[in-house]
Amino acid sequence: MLLGEEMQAESNTDKQKLLSAVAHGSVFISALVFSIGIPITILLVSEDSLIKENAKEAINFHLNVWLVGGIIAVLSFFTLGLLGFILGPIWLVIHWGLSIWAVIHCLQTPEKAFRYPFILRLV
Repeated sequence: MLLGEEMQAESNTDKQKLLSAVAHGSVFISALVFSIGIPITILLVSEDSLIKENAKEAINFHLNVWLVGGIIAVLSFFTLGLLGFILGPIWLVIHWGLSIWAVIHCLQTPEKAFRYPFILRLV
């Protein structure tokens, strides 16, 4: 392999790491619409199939976070906050833990897309 080709391959790997990690890490910016805009933008702009796969997975995770959060909010309303105090912190730890796991996976294993366990894949 020529030196230029080797540098190009390394550059592509760095790009895959960065964009995939940003797509999954965008959930830390906010739980609002802005954070899902980052993986959507990455999905639309990138031509790399691995980056697109990670962006789709991040979008699906955002949608699942909102869905479960909504369910917890409704249950909390009907139980006068009791289930919200129990389920809310549990969901927060799972939500952040899975996001951190995804970012670490993308940085350590850039050649393989991350798949969140136990989520609905809508995109």
